[in-house]
Amino acid sequence: MRIAIIGQSAFGESVLQALVNKDENIVGVFCPPDSENKPPDPIKVTAQANNIPVFQFSRMRDSECIETFKSLSSDLCIMAYVVDIVPDQILDAPTKGTIQYHPSLLPKHRGPSSINWAIIKGDKQTGFTIFWPDGDLDTGPILYQEIVDIGPDDSTGSLYFKKLFPQGVSALIKSVEMVRNGIAPSIEQDHSKATYEGWCKAKDVVIDWNQRVHSIHDLIRGSDPSPGARTYFNGRELCLYGSTIESVVNRVSPGQVIQVNEEGMLISCNGGVLKVKKLKPLGETKSTSLEWAKSLEIIAGSSLNDTK
Repeated sequence: MRIAIIGQSAFGESVLQALVNKDENIVGVFCPPDSENKPPDPIKVTAQANNIPVFQFSRMRDSECIETFKSLSSDLCIMAYVVDIVPDQILDAPTKGTIQYHPSLLPKHRGPSSINWAIIKGDKQTGFTIFWPDGDLDTGPILYQEIVDIGPDDSTGSLYFKKLFPQGVSALIKSVEMVRNGIAPSIEQDHSKATYEGWCKAKDVVIDWNQRVHSIHDLIRGSDPSPGARTYFNGRELCLYGSTIESVVNRVSPGQVIQVNEEGMLISCNGGVLKVKKLKPLGETKSTSLEWAKSLEIIAGSSLNDTK
């Protein structure tokens, strides 16, 4: 098959490399334009190293991009980490269609921050879906799904890089084989069960220390590494990372610091105590809680707030 790839970053590069390793016929790679003063996208580097044509357009909807894609006469398009809107003219151009990876069990958690929201909302399981995009957001028929457990201390980062990323690459390669062999399913989603969340932004992850300990724990790890759950101390905005729930007696008000040591910062919550291993003031570098606590003069008895 003549395969075109639309993608970017480490995930897109890994999918491309896996296809190259299987001697697939990659006729073109589409990725975002290079950013000034930043290295080229890894998918571009791997494509060029394997003499695969690279095409970079600011918008996939541009007429020049659409005509360029059509000129490749592809049999299959693979979308591997795409944040741009891809028009129907491209989705429908390959003779066997287009398949896309999404890191949730569709129709649940449609949208761009599906990993973050699954953890923040306290889900115990998530997964990923390979589907046939139909022009709307994550609504197309399902080709393949795989369930992934969310561990009690999984963060967005650990869940993605240790589970959803490697298993997703393998599933896309299997899906290519299914398409080639004419056995790839196309199962309509149950749209009545659909949920959608937008981008997970800083304003969405400000910690209310009056919430229950498990809710705050889910918020912190669902925002780790980005955008970073927010709290405030003496007017400084802080991002918290590396949350765990500790078995420690708690006799102080929610949001009050109980202890700071080399293992992290213990913070009182309703129903328990959280340990936060790392933090950073906005605009600064992430470091251990102990290091920043010394710099900011956060000690036992200090109180964290949900406003400046």
